[in-house]
Amino acid sequence: MAANPSPRPGPIEERVDLVFGALADPTRRHLIELLAAEPGATATGLAATLPISRQAVAKHLKLLGEAGLVSSRRRGRESLFELEPEPLGEAVAWIGSVGAEWDRSLDGLRRLLAG
Repeated sequence: MAANPSPRPGPIEERVDLVFGALADPTRRHLIELLAAEPGATATGLAATLPISRQAVAKHLKLLGEAGLVSSRRRGRESLFELEPEPLGEAVAWIGSVGAEWDRSLDGLRRLLAG
């Protein structure tokens, strides 16, 4: 018997996928921490705290931006980067819903084993 295909992800699931993909890299997680502590940082300023080039930081920031986790604004010739927490909230909500499903399944199993 063939397995049912996974349902097609909706917009929120697609955003959560992007968030988890972005957070899979330790450098990007560190950039998130830095931006949480110092909103409005530049790629050059962020690179000064890391053992990677400014260009590598810019690539990581681009991916974080594509996931909606970072926004930027121009100030003269510089781009200032800030953390956008909403996608993290969506990921946390997804984790909570999966955890709740597991809790319900385990409760059912406990009742079945106790009965």
